[in-house]
Amino acid sequence: MSLALESAAIESAVLALDLRTDAFIDGRFSPARSGKRFATENPATGKVIAQVAACDLADVDRAVQSARKAFEGGAWSRMSPLNRKKVLLKFADLLEANAGELALLDCLEGGKPIGDCVNTDVPETIHCIRWHAETLDKIYDRVAPTGPENLAMILREPVGVVGAVIPWNFPTQMAAWKLGPALGAGNSVVLKPAEQTSMSALRMAELAVEAGLPPGALNVVPGMGETAGQAIGRHMDVDMAAFTGSTEVGRLFLRYSAESNLKRVILECGGKSPQVVLADPPELDTIAAHAVNAAFWNMGENCSCGSRLIVHESVKDALVEKIAALAHTWTVGNPLDPATRVGSMIEKSHMEKVLSYIAAGKSEGAKVVMGGNRALSESGGYFVDVTIFDEVANGMKIAREEIFGPVLSVIPVKSEEEAVKLANESNYGLAASLYTRDLNAAHRVARALRAGTVSVNCFSEGDMTTPFGGYKESGFAGRDKSIFAHEQYTELKTIWMQIG
Repeated sequence: MSLALESAAIESAVLALDLRTDAFIDGRFSPARSGKRFATENPATGKVIAQVAACDLADVDRAVQSARKAFEGGAWSRMSPLNRKKVLLKFADLLEANAGELALLDCLEGGKPIGDCVNTDVPETIHCIRWHAETLDKIYDRVAPTGPENLAMILREPVGVVGAVIPWNFPTQMAAWKLGPALGAGNSVVLKPAEQTSMSALRMAELAVEAGLPPGALNVVPGMGETAGQAIGRHMDVDMAAFTGSTEVGRLFLRYSAESNLKRVILECGGKSPQVVLADPPELDTIAAHAVNAAFWNMGENCSCGSRLIVHESVKDALVEKIAALAHTWTVGNPLDPATRVGSMIEKSHMEKVLSYIAAGKSEGAKVVMGGNRALSESGGYFVDVTIFDEVANGMKIAREEIFGPVLSVIPVKSEEEAVKLANESNYGLAASLYTRDLNAAHRVARALRAGTVSVNCFSEGDMTTPFGGYKESGFAGRDKSIFAHEQYTELKTIWMQIG
């Protein structure tokens, strides 16, 4: 269904939702073998939406067995690239036909503004599936430069069974970032969505089978990280684990691999992204618009969130004034209201964590420019004011640790060299932004910043053609998006033939 961004239409569509709450294994829905369920709630109200199947090792076993059977059977893994492309394009068409439903599910479970879900998240999800589908009949294997007595073919083959564990901040989009390349390469997938946001992934799996994906090629096992997630990471018949989430849990997946079958692991983890403004910046109103979007888009619950504004002291005060004025227009409110720019934190414990960082910033002497408190407590939901700190030192807790909330720290510097030094003084290296009118400085500083994506004179993660992932504790051996993501879900094989 499509969804008009009007309050009456949204309320009607919410009432009409048919919620999928069981695991999706071997092409059909079924409850967890234990019969256990967990509550998924609306973080904007604190009220329970539904009870979802709580999968554990037994259910992951079922899903992996189904995935292995589908893979070895070859109905998907040995299907021609052209025909896999047709199925994935039909999948994208069905996602588009049901875009309004998917947007509502992410809004309700994730506390995300409905406008972002309708206009950005779900369209990007659809585009991701289509982009990877369209690559499938355009990728060539290679022949090595041997002498005439030999033929050496270098082939890419699907890895096998891929376990994908995704976060709650972009439920449909993160699912697509894994499913597009993994399914496109011919793998079978066992997907574990975050326990806070399971229902859109379950609906996506149902639509994939409707599009023609063979049963078992995509399974969805909702559940807790310590049960279902760990079971995927440790499973001896999972060939690869793809994880997006916290650095802390990413470390666990490396341990799970080492202690099981040495499955390939790719990680996209946390960030503490700097926005660097040099002494010769472009127009300040433009920078302010990008800086506010970088810091507060998706409530700051974004691993590439531009949470550190490292700005030359000569332009700092004027820029902070413009940023604060613009930030006041970012309305904190009901995610189902089309006028809302900033929704709720994902859950009560996360709201409390964000508020504890704000308290630490105050106690360490940072200057509160705006915000700094819980918002809309009367709603029963978990809202935090858009918050800006000035005069932040790079050693403060709010400057060093990932907050994952709507908090911007302004750090003044005296030179380009100091800006680069402070930007790189972080355990993370996912993304960075740079603002300057000097072309030489743009090249010089962009290369010096230790981050997987550096955007110049804008805040951007690139598009579907560019790889997304980070340095240091932001990632491990993996990238999402682009042809590089497709390749990482394949094995490289050499076939050496003697001729004559």
